[in-house]
Amino acid sequence: MKTLMIQGTASGVGKSILVAGLCRLLTRNGIRVAPFKPQNMSNNAAVTADGGEIGRAQALQALACGIAPTVDMNPVLIKPEADHKAQLIVRGKATGRLQAKRFRKDRIILLDTVLESFEALTSTYDVVMVEGAGSPAEPNLREGDIANMGFAEAANVPVWLVGDINRGGVFASLKGSLDILSDAERARVQALLINGFRGSRELLVDALAWLEDETSKPLAGVIPWLSLDLPEEDSPFRHGHKLVDSEKFNIAVIAYPRMSNHDDMDPLASEAGIHVRFVHHADDVQAADLIVLPGSKHVSSDLLWLREHGFEQALQKHLRYGGKMLGICGGMQMLGHAIEDDGVEGASITGLGYLPLHTKMGVEKVLRQVDDTAAFPKKTQVTGYEIHHGISDADATLFPFAQCSKDQQIWGTYVHGLFEQGAFRQAWLKWLGVTHGDATHQQMRTLASLDKLADALEEEIDSDLLLPLFERRVAA
Repeated sequence: MKTLMIQGTASGVGKSILVAGLCRLLTRNGIRVAPFKPQNMSNNAAVTADGGEIGRAQALQALACGIAPTVDMNPVLIKPEADHKAQLIVRGKATGRLQAKRFRKDRIILLDTVLESFEALTSTYDVVMVEGAGSPAEPNLREGDIANMGFAEAANVPVWLVGDINRGGVFASLKGSLDILSDAERARVQALLINGFRGSRELLVDALAWLEDETSKPLAGVIPWLSLDLPEEDSPFRHGHKLVDSEKFNIAVIAYPRMSNHDDMDPLASEAGIHVRFVHHADDVQAADLIVLPGSKHVSSDLLWLREHGFEQALQKHLRYGGKMLGICGGMQMLGHAIEDDGVEGASITGLGYLPLHTKMGVEKVLRQVDDTAAFPKKTQVTGYEIHHGISDADATLFPFAQCSKDQQIWGTYVHGLFEQGAFRQAWLKWLGVTHGDATHQQMRTLASLDKLADALEEEIDSDLLLPLFERRVAA
């Protein structure tokens, strides 16, 4: 068995994190492993070394493997722009748009592309760990499926099915998902996993016996709930609550409907003296020391949303009292004077007018990795990536920032992952008046959490079920 696919009873049950943990466990044992997700739907993306765009979760999984991410690890990425429309990324490049009413028909033609990328990985690595998307048991999505059982059947890969006990209803969701599958798909499921358990394992003994008896499937393990410092592709709101923490430096991130790359905030939220909260209402930004306008998949729509929900007045009040603002990517474009659209989002729009920049939207998307020396606030290394439509006026003397206001209250940057480098993050926080910033590189925090996760998986997962993943190394 060179491959194993982790599918879930629903979105958010821990598929991405479990695949990352298994990748880390195998890598630590000398197995050459790569991650793979045939189809991802997310506005949280990363840029690969070969200049493509993939889901952020696959970049994390590649880090767990100790390898550079490539477009083959996530050959199909769907980035929602509205309720009925999404941008389609194939092997790292935007190729057009998917309409909801044609979703099932249009995606099936991508199966050959998905299989080619999968075969490229299986020919290079000992093991390929595959992640499903959402649930395989959605009757409305089974036709034309390339993300779950449709892919598993075409590629002939074994499946483990995971459910999250912390959400409730895990036994019903595991058994119910299996019942919906076809006989052939059900036979493909080799084992079940329960994720996110809090409490004494003894309380589960009878229920676990019932589950194995009812499904005729072995239980691979019960994974405990773990506090991990890892980016979450679909859950940006783990960083605190709406209440301001008077003992810390408070950052309010405006969570507009098409927010993207929310994991830009993870390195800041990991600082002991900083409290990050995502807000939906204008009143909630008050008492923040810094307001962040994050990336956006559809800038003009999110800018209209800001205005319709009273944020423009809230930002003005914040600035009157000396507060700072930061715009990242689409958020920076909103802070400029105007966004001139050349058929990308549909119409030109007037910006908030806080930064001396104009943006011209173009069909060609900018995709590049960043590794350079900062000019501000001090000369230190900066890494990250750019992923955006539109070109804006930039002042090179401010790099990695593109512009700032005359009073230096408002800043903008195109660089995602800007705060990963500990030395730069510490220098920038010191400029903001936060003197206790930690200079630890975010990647070191991430790797520590991946090792913690791998330790838990090694302890909790049935070793007999994991053994086939190690056999290639033993045979060698």
